[in-house]
Amino acid sequence: MIKGIAASRGIGIGSICVITEHELKYDTARIDDTEGEKKRFADAIEKFKNETSEMAEDIRKRIGPKEAEILEGHLVMISDPSMSGEMNKMIAAGQCAEAAVEAVCDMFIGMFSKMDDDMMRQRASDISDIKISLLKKLLGIEDVDISKVAPGTILVAKDLTPSMTSQIVKENVAGIITEVGGKTSHSAILARALEIPAVLSVPDITSKVKDKDTAIVDGTEGIVYINPEGDVLSQYIIKREEFIRKQSELQSFIGKETITKDGQSVELFCNIGTPKDAKKAMECDGEGIGLFRSEFLFMDNNHLPSEDEQFAAYREAAQIMEGRPVIIRTLDVGGDKDIPYLNIKKEENPFLGYRAVRYCLGNRDSYEVQLRAIMRASAFGKVKIMVPLVTCVDEIRAVKEMVSEIKKDFDANGTAYDKDIEVGCMIETPAASLIADLLAKEADFFSIGTNDLTQYTMCVDRGNADVAYLYSTFQPSVLRSIKFIIESGRKAGIPVGMCGEAAADPLMIPLLISFGLTEFSVNPVLVLTARCIISKWSKEEADALAAKALSLPTEAEIVALMKESSKE
Repeated sequence: MIKGIAASRGIGIGSICVITEHELKYDTARIDDTEGEKKRFADAIEKFKNETSEMAEDIRKRIGPKEAEILEGHLVMISDPSMSGEMNKMIAAGQCAEAAVEAVCDMFIGMFSKMDDDMMRQRASDISDIKISLLKKLLGIEDVDISKVAPGTILVAKDLTPSMTSQIVKENVAGIITEVGGKTSHSAILARALEIPAVLSVPDITSKVKDKDTAIVDGTEGIVYINPEGDVLSQYIIKREEFIRKQSELQSFIGKETITKDGQSVELFCNIGTPKDAKKAMECDGEGIGLFRSEFLFMDNNHLPSEDEQFAAYREAAQIMEGRPVIIRTLDVGGDKDIPYLNIKKEENPFLGYRAVRYCLGNRDSYEVQLRAIMRASAFGKVKIMVPLVTCVDEIRAVKEMVSEIKKDFDANGTAYDKDIEVGCMIETPAASLIADLLAKEADFFSIGTNDLTQYTMCVDRGNADVAYLYSTFQPSVLRSIKFIIESGRKAGIPVGMCGEAAADPLMIPLLISFGLTEFSVNPVLVLTARCIISKWSKEEADALAAKALSLPTEAEIVALMKESSKE
């Protein structure tokens, strides 16, 4: 048995095909004919764009628009002057095109890979994919063709890039194993979209296996077996059939209300990063948007988005959701999210520095632009404003004061907006959790960000492998914080949601039902799974289990209890 990261649920059993990559060697000698080299580089860029566009269109047709955006993002990146422009400058200075591509891409990879946010680290993977694709085109190396693998194939690779994944014929691939990647990597996203079991970050797997080896891929538990014994194989054949049966069961939850076993209703929302993601939320039967990460409007630009640009994006999401709630998180910048044109100064400890609401309140002119855009969009749907990284009452009051001033201006000018627009805050710091009762008197709603709440509560850099064992929402301190936050909101009569990854964790869901969470916000593809799990628990059962869990002193004991009591 080999352990990795569970990236795409399901059981895959089949014959291994190892994807081996060519060495990308080139001559680093100085170039005299720089104009000719620029032309060679431009031709490679043009070929890259054409092929990437074709692959994106193919993914759009076969898988969906959300997944196609991964490759479309590659086109945006390579068209950015800060990338291709720098490469051209190096070529003009006498570097060969390959060296220029590698140097510039490695610079961006280094920058993004140091960031803590999973989405930002994924950009490093994107740029690595761009680098490899461009180098292959410059060197005349054809991509590995995985479209012709036989049915029942388990693909094994160092990394499965979006360009490789676009060639996958779903019916032929039983599972995926890679040496790198995590739950939010694009290989994981595409594997989940294709519903192919995947286990990622399996150390040195390409050197441990060979073609035709038999493999079991348990994408639910993150386990891989190579040439398993007969009894293990038999067990997993049964497990695979059981998983298929359960997936079929989920279809019965389409269009159903999200209710507990004893009939208590909760809301099941989706987390999105772009207006187009709202379409995926609707397709997956989401009941609203619990988190619209607005910073991606800023990151995919080389200038501060205007009020009209932002308004158009927020309005699009509101209209797509057809009156369902759309909670827009205001700009969460700083920390691991660096936007060059904002010129945020470098800090020794950016995660405890000038970020999120602190930055926004320190730059009120640009913050007012965003608030105005969100408020104008509220005329087209049930739009709400959510403030990130709140640590004190003063911050939420300051934002509400700005909203009040904008209301006066809109009223004077006859600008349409929802006069009852709600302003809530993310509870994602120990400071906010400790004063949740005070914040509940100021905010219209809470949304718990478990990723940062866990990180800050446990004093753990989740990107640091040496302390990753401490990063768990099931730590007693984190669970107690979550319970107090929800209780504080309920006592004040405001709704409390959760937009962190824990909201979709089958082991966490009964605890959240017991604590009284009113809104679960999850990745769109997990909506039906979450609805199914919620339906299996009554409040009484959840309360009894939560009482046991909260009496236990360690994370390991709590997780063991939750697994033992699981109703998956």
